Amino acid sequence: MHMTLIAVGRSKSGPLREIYDHYAGRLGHGPLGPLALKEVEERRPLSPEELKRREAELLLGAAPKGARLVALDEAGKVMTSAGFAGLLGRWRDEGVRDIAFLVGGAEGLDGSVPEAAALTLSLGPMTWPHLLARALLAEQLYRAQSILTGHPYHRE
Repeated sequence: MHMTLIAVGRSKSGPLREIYDHYAGRLGHGPLGPLALKEVEERRPLSPEELKRREAELLLGAAPKGARLVALDEAGKVMTSAGFAGLLGRWRDEGVRDIAFLVGGAEGLDGSVPEAAALTLSLGPMTWPHLLARALLAEQLYRAQSILTGHPYHRE
């Protein structure tokens, strides 16, 4: 399986990028596959609604063709780590080749993104900074891989 995190905005070096890189690097070539990062950005000054629509086009356009899409949104489904691991394991066992996780910009996601997604996932009821959401997702993907392989990381 191949996983891609597609996010609006550019990350800079610093602690949040280091956390993301740490967990994305730990995924390696395990059963869930590596995690690639694609960053998209609209630089034109647009109204908030126009910007959301344009960012949706960029996010959806950057996803690998045929990928199973997961939109990250605070209004999405809240899952336990074990439940998330189980879902990823089922998708892997069903032969899903690509999963793309989509993180919107400051204005949130245009409705077309959750509509196109197989799952809209929440990292909790609180709003997280977008760079921190990337790190949280990478850690949860590593945790899911650990659960699926029986590695003790999940219980450490």
